[in-house]
Amino acid sequence: MRTSLSELLQSRRVLLADGATGTNYFESGLGPGEPPEFWNFDHPERVKDLHQRFVDSGSDIILTNTFGCNAHRLKLHKAESRAFELAKRAAELAREVADACDRPVVVAGSIGPTGELFEPLGALTFEAAVASFRTEIEGLQAGGADVAWIETMSSVEEVRAAAQAAIDVGMPYTATLSFDTAGRTMMGIMPGAIASVFDGLSVPPVAMGANCGVGASDILVTLLAMSDSCGLDNVYISKGNCGVPQFHGTEIVYSGTTEVMASYAALAVASGARIIGGCCGTSPAHIAAMRKSLDAELNLGRPTIDVIIANVGPLTNSAPSETGGRERTRGRRQEG
Repeated sequence: MRTSLSELLQSRRVLLADGATGTNYFESGLGPGEPPEFWNFDHPERVKDLHQRFVDSGSDIILTNTFGCNAHRLKLHKAESRAFELAKRAAELAREVADACDRPVVVAGSIGPTGELFEPLGALTFEAAVASFRTEIEGLQAGGADVAWIETMSSVEEVRAAAQAAIDVGMPYTATLSFDTAGRTMMGIMPGAIASVFDGLSVPPVAMGANCGVGASDILVTLLAMSDSCGLDNVYISKGNCGVPQFHGTEIVYSGTTEVMASYAALAVASGARIIGGCCGTSPAHIAAMRKSLDAELNLGRPTIDVIIANVGPLTNSAPSETGGRERTRGRRQEG
């Protein structure tokens, strides 16, 4: 029952993606500093188990265990030559789970940033970045991924490099940025400028949007800014963190409950998203609650910031100003 993301979007009004990879792996034994991608060979049963739990919770899209599977990230572990094989194996594991399901499930090949700065701020050239992403995407394609899922990006150059690599390989792609710095990406991109990031590319993304960031409330505000500026004709993705990370001793705990994430999912649809999922801290239990919320098909009106805060929680960043930036709004900034 294999399908493409575009076909599934034609048949369903809203799709549910999966949740976190890394934070769930930590609970399954991933050690500090251990690259999750090595689990594709060392612990394939654990990788498949998480995919299966997300599918069982209602996910329509599962992301491969390849967030750091490019040569620049893998060289930190002296494994830069393994990018293709690790990506291929990750896609094969996700494909096995998707193909065993009695409904269509899309396998999305996760493509995270290189961790390098582009010229002139750093040494990475556009051409080198494209080549690195191309190797990873070729592995994902060989393993059976349906779409290249570019995520957690912060610079125009890196998004375009990953997108160009997908185009070169012949894979459809999506792209999400992380708006985690006062409502912008770390490199200064505003939510309303996201559509312009792909100007001039020969193939546009199937969907675009935001992931990770600083919390579920903030990503909803980001989503509103995107759809206000770029229009509702685009397919938007919202894959927010499960609340806000907080230190409990030496352990990081995310504040989002299943109830909060259920509210987040409903408000994401009302804010213009057609693909909703969770990022850091989001467990299969959270995804199950989000599935129930989406299946309820609530006809909510487009939310205000006050409605978002009342239902999902305070903003971590300040509320947006009339000039398109962020300004402090007393009582709305989450401390800690």
